[in-house]
Amino acid sequence: MFNPTLLPDVTSQQLSEIQKPLQWVGMEEIAVPLLIAIQGKGPQQVSAKSSLYVSFDKTEAKGIHMSRLHLALNETLAGKTLTEDRLFSLLQCMVESQEGISSSARLVLEFDLVLEKPALLSGEIGFQSYPVRIDAQLLNDQLKLDLDLTIAYSSTCPCSASLSRQLYAEAINNKFMGDHIDKQALMNWVVSNAGSIATPHSQRSYAYLKLSLEKGYFPDFVSLISQFEDVIGTPVQTAVKRQDEQAFARLNAENLMFCEDAARRIKNDLERQSFITDYWFKVEHQESLHAHNAVVIDQKF
Repeated sequence: MFNPTLLPDVTSQQLSEIQKPLQWVGMEEIAVPLLIAIQGKGPQQVSAKSSLYVSFDKTEAKGIHMSRLHLALNETLAGKTLTEDRLFSLLQCMVESQEGISSSARLVLEFDLVLEKPALLSGEIGFQSYPVRIDAQLLNDQLKLDLDLTIAYSSTCPCSASLSRQLYAEAINNKFMGDHIDKQALMNWVVSNAGSIATPHSQRSYAYLKLSLEKGYFPDFVSLISQFEDVIGTPVQTAVKRQDEQAFARLNAENLMFCEDAARRIKNDLERQSFITDYWFKVEHQESLHAHNAVVIDQKF
């Protein structure tokens, strides 16, 4: 008998004509506010995009209950501090909300973490944005956690630096022909426009990291970002004064690197970290000499 107050439920009341399981079914790019713990400071609110999926195991079912995933996200994570326990609880709620349709769940969170960054010498403060992606999966009632980070840095080409030094030496030899050089005359020439013979080419560069984390380990994002910036040696700067810019030029000269050099520094550090069970990374030097980029891609397994 027709009941005008009873809303139809196709998911529960109809069976699928083709009864096959599907790996992941869900929704993508749902906005959710999160709090990220920052050591020594209050939590930072970020605006994240979330994608929620569950496995589609019950082959006769027509579809999953999508709205229940959205409600679970709002109730468990929205406006709260991101922790491993909350991720685990949300994934469990997602499976339970499907009432036997699903046995596994997956949550992908993407957001920008904005961190305060002091200048090298002057004490000026600026802010830098770091893209973060978390891929959390509940498989066989076990939490699997993957983390993606993007680290920006500066790279100065060793070959270009060597060629620039050769031109500089040649210019000094041509300018000061005698066996003895007047020191003051040399210094005056060096700091003049005539002393700008050649400069090595540098470029903004990026390390894209995909890390599989050991069970029970939840990252301190700030410490992890700082660790990789220290390993590379030339992280990009924010607000600077002239002394900071000069210090940065010195830092680049002390850290001349091909993309292979940067990649080996990163790989060496990754292999020393016990909490990283697997990794993939790409180093990208966005060339100023060429119209193409120089890259390295490597992985553990």
